[in-house]
Amino acid sequence: MEQKFNKVRLDKWLWAARFFKTRALATNAIKGGKISLNGQHVKPGKEIQTGVILKIRQGMFVIEIVVNALSQRRGPASDAQALYEETEQSRLDATKLKERLKNQAVILPQQKGRPNKRNRQKIIQFNRKHITE
Repeated sequence: MEQKFNKVRLDKWLWAARFFKTRALATNAIKGGKISLNGQHVKPGKEIQTGVILKIRQGMFVIEIVVNALSQRRGPASDAQALYEETEQSRLDATKLKERLKNQAVILPQQKGRPNKRNRQKIIQFNRKHITE
């Protein structure tokens, strides 16, 4: 992907790099402190350049990337992946976390829909027993 711009807004770049589905979601993530630029929290309108380091927190995962190219338009996923490169340390941390979560996984039985009458009665009995104590 060719570099056409010297600077691009952070929220627009995150959207173009396909980290967020809409610019509004990218803006909310930046305002919520989930994105840091070179270790500092910034505003959505902050203009970024190539070579900066972004930390993006998505759930339990923290992705650290280096910006390789700038784009103001959202293109195919293959073009979006060319805009950045994930650091080696970030990849290692993600695999360690995935392994740890995989080992701790507890499979709970899932019930579809609302509880039936029998299950509802059990919930009510449980709540009465534990609320009165």
